[in-house]
Amino acid sequence: MDVFEAIQKRRSVRKYLDKEVPMELILKVLEAGRLAPSAHNSQPWHYIIVTDPEKRKKIAESGKWAGFLKNTPVVIVGCGNPEASPNWYVVDVAISMQNMVLEATELGLGTCWVGSFDEKVVKDLLEIPEKYKVVALLALGYPADGIDLTSKLLHAVKPRKRLEEIYSVNVFRKIK
Repeated sequence: MDVFEAIQKRRSVRKYLDKEVPMELILKVLEAGRLAPSAHNSQPWHYIIVTDPEKRKKIAESGKWAGFLKNTPVVIVGCGNPEASPNWYVVDVAISMQNMVLEATELGLGTCWVGSFDEKVVKDLLEIPEKYKVVALLALGYPADGIDLTSKLLHAVKPRKRLEEIYSVNVFRKIK
């Protein structure tokens, strides 16, 4: 699978098989994140692999839209260090996590980027040092067969914009 194919196949998966993801694959996903660019090569990220069902349940309960995480085999918690990159740690962690999403897709794993969480709950639960900020969560596992109604509904109501709607050349043009 080439990168563009992975981009096309990637989707937000909220239903996973009750199947353990081998650590070898999780580490390959993390390696893709490790290789991401960052401002001044600061690499301000740290990731926590959460496989413990009780911890996943508490993380799931901390966010309005995160309930499905309790049934997700792996949750990767993406943390950023503002001391290492005060202006860019959020962008750097996001770039790193997008690399992870694409590698997971190539490996046949599903992911879902999650921003719905209570940072204090997650930090306390996982003993994350004060200097780190939780940027995002990434659900990871083998996609379950069947229709994800939430995703289907969202894409039916709000389809992707056409290419012509997302760019201008040299100056910003009026958007209809």
